Amino acid sequence: MLPVIDMTKEYGIVLEGGGAKGAYQIGAWKALVEAGVKIKGIAGTSVGALNGALMCMGDLENAEDVWETISYSRIMDVDDEKMAQLFNGELGLAEALGDGLAFITEGGVDITPLKELIAKNIDEDAILSSPIELYVLTFCVDELKELDVDLKKVDKSLMKDFLLASAYLFPIFKNEKIRGKRYIDGGAINNVPLGSLVDRGYKDIIMIRIYGVGREKKVKLPEDANLITIAPRVQLGNIIDFDSKKSRRNMRIGYYDAMRTIYGLEGRIYYIEENQEECYYLKQLIDVDRIIMDYLLETYHMEPAEGMEVRTLIEDILPAIASELKLGKEWTYRELYLTMLEATAKMCRVQKYRIYTLKELQHEVNRKLYRLVGDPVPAFVQIISKDILI
Repeated sequence: MLPVIDMTKEYGIVLEGGGAKGAYQIGAWKALVEAGVKIKGIAGTSVGALNGALMCMGDLENAEDVWETISYSRIMDVDDEKMAQLFNGELGLAEALGDGLAFITEGGVDITPLKELIAKNIDEDAILSSPIELYVLTFCVDELKELDVDLKKVDKSLMKDFLLASAYLFPIFKNEKIRGKRYIDGGAINNVPLGSLVDRGYKDIIMIRIYGVGREKKVKLPEDANLITIAPRVQLGNIIDFDSKKSRRNMRIGYYDAMRTIYGLEGRIYYIEENQEECYYLKQLIDVDRIIMDYLLETYHMEPAEGMEVRTLIEDILPAIASELKLGKEWTYRELYLTMLEATAKMCRVQKYRIYTLKELQHEVNRKLYRLVGDPVPAFVQIISKDILI
């Protein structure tokens, strides 16, 4: 596969806040590393600041290990089993986080484990010696001031403090003073620190979205700016659901979503490498068995003149299917066929997280069509099946 993004450029990376969803960012980073994308600087808020520090250090293996082994008790002073019960709907928030009254009066849950996680995994010298710049956002409550901190320009002894200050998830985390001042999660003021890079003159930027909770400031991009976005198309979960199984899932999603962006893969659900012309997809849509054609005509209540069946398929049935699949008015044969193929693959429970060539996905679908036999299926599945009436 060949990248579709300019690999000669150096990119700034934007990492937004989103708590437990942050595993997605590390998965996306892995894809960027494997592809050889050059990173010039990183701007991060909250978990994006912590992940940005890990990226700046350049230790992908350690970053993956942090998220693969994450747990509620590695972030907060809580019981892992009770937190699991919370997200399974078996306990309330106050019960899971401890005594309800104490939680309120003490100002939140103790995050000593997060401090220890930062202390263990963040190496100030590795950040200082890295060729990658690192900017983190937080908000100083005492000064009512947003801080956009160039982490390499602060005293080394303050680096971990500012990373912790950026990650104070208000109002869940217990807020303690750092060197005499109180801070809250930078996401409360600016959860997507795009402006941090734009203001510093970055023109080529990759923004890794996780859609956390917080304010997203509008940023005016220069006309010559190049903004590339990597973003999930599925829900990543709750911001405090620090479950290792879900984190591994989110890393996998981040990896494949980044691969989609880097290599221009097709697909809304799956990740498809294809290079066929529009005429190929038209042929796939109309080249069906006589039995399938009769089935489609009957399903859509159409009786074309003899020899006009294919024209009716193109002019009437395919537009009807496109409408059923909620495609836009300007849909193409490529878009229609791939949408039909993906929907069929999903019904056949074809594995989602891998990169398929078009022929490989077609083969997997055909191999598992038997799973749909006897079940009511949409009419378009018959076009994918070609000569097997499901």
